[in-house]
Amino acid sequence: MAAVLILGSGPSVMDCEHWERGPFDRIVAINNAWRVRPDWDDLIHPSDFPVERRPSSLSASQHIVTANAYVPAQNDFGGFVYAGGTMAFTAGYWALSALKPSVMTFLGCDMVYPATGPTHFYGTGAPDPLRQDVTLRSLPAKSARLQIMAARAGCACINLSTADSQLVFPRGNPSGLPAAALPYDQAIAARADAEEARLNYYVPSGKYWKEEDRFDPAAIDALDAMWLSAVQNSLAS
Repeated sequence: MAAVLILGSGPSVMDCEHWERGPFDRIVAINNAWRVRPDWDDLIHPSDFPVERRPSSLSASQHIVTANAYVPAQNDFGGFVYAGGTMAFTAGYWALSALKPSVMTFLGCDMVYPATGPTHFYGTGAPDPLRQDVTLRSLPAKSARLQIMAARAGCACINLSTADSQLVFPRGNPSGLPAAALPYDQAIAARADAEEARLNYYVPSGKYWKEEDRFDPAAIDALDAMWLSAVQNSLAS
């Protein structure tokens, strides 16, 4: 599969409301983002996503992705503590595992929440990625890790939003998607891999909050810094 479009609920997601489908082989909507356009293929949401916010019917080509699918997929890439326990990253890792794209594009996944005005395309909502959570101490670092994991699989990560963003992915537009994965500092990334193995913060169930007392925030901060540095060093060079 070539290009996947992942839609979050940030205000910028409305930019795609009238985009042509042509550049994208698959459209993955997160939570409420299925409402943005009717031609989505996969809706990914957590178990506690309210039933009344889910679509009442599906076309033959539409699928719902639940924890039964995305927990094993995220575990394939090290698990939630390292990948980040919020749906923008979970959707990225699931798509990378299940769809095997050459490019993943993101829109409405900026995870920046203004103090006034709409925080989501549907109005005001809870800023889930900003909650106090040991896995979300650095959203830019978690996005850097996803970018590197994608690059190892031959996939580029691109942010189609023009708004302020926590994502460190390069910016792009639907008419100019990259043909190759993005570079990164392989030596620093290898050190981050080794540190993840040493820490062993792996939780197969995905319910990392039940084991949070064994995670050292300082160790996670140091690990996050490695992943972020691996991307920033590549950009600097």
